[in-house]
Amino acid sequence: MSSFFIILSSLSICLLLLANNILAETDQNFLTLKSATETALKNNPDLAQMRARAEAMAAIPSQAGTLPDPEISFSAANLPVNTFNTAQVDMTQIGPGISQAIPFPGKLALRSSAATFEAKAALENVTEARWWLLSNVKRIWWQIFYLDHALQVVKDNQQLLEQFIQITRTKYEVGEGLQQDILLAQLEQSNLMDQQLKLEGARHNSVAKLNALLDRVANQSIRLPKVITEELPAILSEPELYQLAEHSRALLTSKHESINAAKARVDLAKKDFYPDFKLRASYGFRRDNPMGIDRDDFLTLGMSMTVPIFLDRKQAKAVDQRNSELMQQKYMLQDEWNKVRAEISQIYSDFQRASKQTILFKTGIIPQARQTVASMLVGYQVNKVDFLNLVRSQIALLNNELQYWNAFAEANQALANLTAAVGKEEIYE
Repeated sequence: MSSFFIILSSLSICLLLLANNILAETDQNFLTLKSATETALKNNPDLAQMRARAEAMAAIPSQAGTLPDPEISFSAANLPVNTFNTAQVDMTQIGPGISQAIPFPGKLALRSSAATFEAKAALENVTEARWWLLSNVKRIWWQIFYLDHALQVVKDNQQLLEQFIQITRTKYEVGEGLQQDILLAQLEQSNLMDQQLKLEGARHNSVAKLNALLDRVANQSIRLPKVITEELPAILSEPELYQLAEHSRALLTSKHESINAAKARVDLAKKDFYPDFKLRASYGFRRDNPMGIDRDDFLTLGMSMTVPIFLDRKQAKAVDQRNSELMQQKYMLQDEWNKVRAEISQIYSDFQRASKQTILFKTGIIPQARQTVASMLVGYQVNKVDFLNLVRSQIALLNNELQYWNAFAEANQALANLTAAVGKEEIYE
């Protein structure tokens, strides 16, 4: 009787899991990892504002490399104030003028060059933000994936505990069981309910975070596919990842462009030792005098230039300032490179640990724990194992399954972080 009950219960659980898998495969309303990343890249407002900033900065070089706008003027020269008659005095002139400021040769090119490098740095920052957006989306997606499977494990254990309770009640009714065994199973069932509530709360929070990255309403429901490959790839070694990041990481490229911009500003500051010029031209119209004598018009040409007489206090200090800013950018690049390598090493270690844990739980611990539970259940049926040990073995199996899914999710999260840290998808052997 008891053996038949165990077989029937096992078949029920298998049918339930199979039904869940079929439902997941046929339901088309789930959010795959690919669709989540595509939606984020398309709709994320933070990435969009960084793109807009990069586009704005791309319009600066043309402005910085263009001559200042010319100035047009209108003047009345030598106008008698007693009559304001333009024909009274021979030297009275009325006419337009134009002037054009001309920076010392090379200054406009350096200004444009500095702005170009800054625009390139801003574009690289967009790429950097794109990688970390993808990483965050993947990381939260895998967190929800883990929570979904953890909830399923808890629910399966709740059903199994319910079967334990039925078995215990049957034994109790025939005088072979103890009432405290029923109470113990009910207590553990309540603990599982508490664990379920915590997992559901964590899932709700993770869904809100993911929806924010996808630019969707925070409480919009998200369903993930339940069936997914559980194989983890092999990745490159740490030195190979360092080498890849050195040439691929957008953050480092951005710092290189900032250094180039700082160099251009140093050269521009040195150009300020030389004068800037201004060319002027004006035309003076003269009216005929009262006697009818024709008066010739006047053309006035002129040129002025700045005189940098405060070199030690102004231009030289500006060069010192720009040199210090250049050194700052170089130190920032070195600091970021050190951080990138440390980041890669940490993520690499996390992946290796989680990957090994996944294999250990899947191939060793969980099968052993399941065999232990099955053996304990059979022993309990024939009164050779007490109920407390049976429950403990089931709790151990529950924890092992939760740890397996957590390690599997952490390994995939590490892969997402590693691609962002390297700045490239090709991190696999």
